[in-house]
Amino acid sequence: MSTPAIKQATLREHTRIHGLGIYRPSVVVTNDDVCQWIDSSDEWIRQRTGIVTRHRAPRDVSVVDMAEAAAREALADAGVEPSQLGAVLVSTVTHPLATPSAAAQVADRLGATPAPAYDISAACAGYCYGIAQADALVHAGSADYVLVVGVEKLSDFIDNGDRTISFILGDGAGAVVIGPSESAGIGPSVWGSDGSKHEAIRMSHSLLDIRDYSLAAAAGGNAPAEAAEARAALWPTMRQDGQTVFRWAVWEMAKVAQQALDAAGITSDDLVAFVPHQANIRIIDEMVKQLKLPEHVQVARDIVDAGNTSAASIPLAMHRLLKEQPSLKGGLALQIGFGAGLVFGAQVVVLP
Repeated sequence: MSTPAIKQATLREHTRIHGLGIYRPSVVVTNDDVCQWIDSSDEWIRQRTGIVTRHRAPRDVSVVDMAEAAAREALADAGVEPSQLGAVLVSTVTHPLATPSAAAQVADRLGATPAPAYDISAACAGYCYGIAQADALVHAGSADYVLVVGVEKLSDFIDNGDRTISFILGDGAGAVVIGPSESAGIGPSVWGSDGSKHEAIRMSHSLLDIRDYSLAAAAGGNAPAEAAEARAALWPTMRQDGQTVFRWAVWEMAKVAQQALDAAGITSDDLVAFVPHQANIRIIDEMVKQLKLPEHVQVARDIVDAGNTSAASIPLAMHRLLKEQPSLKGGLALQIGFGAGLVFGAQVVVLP
């Protein structure tokens, strides 16, 4: 007796980004605000990171809230209904619950049920990991449209007195809708990890005054007096070995970026934009040099106003670039994310 043939999903040759949306929190924290907590100065922070301000979410705004807002804007931009989503992917390392996932809650709020939904824990490469998976799902015929959200509320996981990373980090969300296309809109993903360097960016427990911390994050550093009575508690906070991360990002990630160009079959001359993870302005500038990008290629530098928003940084930076230079729409952009894990991911995409 022969085995019956299993019916296969209809494969799709091409995919693209159909819509883009973001959420920027209302609280703007300046370098002078940050210097209330660390022994530093506005000049030192600008020189070392390029950051002037960063956005931080108020206490009552969650990762799920920010993800939902960005997702709704992306769906509207794409002209796609939530019921058309075949999957919801949320890249984040700051959803405070191991379960339920942020993605399942976002899908429910949007009205995308019963679409499969799951979180991706890939830190600053999380958005590019999400693009890689969404691209594959649509290619394979497993979904018509996939929502990818990069969202972080890093202000919930920093020790304001830490000088290694706390002053760099911001909050926010960015989302895209991936779907079928008549021509190639997303190049092959070049992605991977190096867990041998997992200590370079990590979480460790700190003794924090929790109420004082959360109020300070919401008020931009100006916590009310009653916070002095708050209970101290151990809380996971971000730490990094800055020099290790800087060297790895500059020398190794430029190679990954070049591999993404090669995989897409293009050269840097074909690009209109470079949208790297907004880790540090010096890393961005050094990568531009390593890649020998032509002068016509516009480089996203959202970090100046938004800080490092981890998984949210690429879509936030892309949105700003397109808002300021709408003529870039439809052109080719190289995007690359890299961070804790250590993990990395890169693709060439057609700008929506």
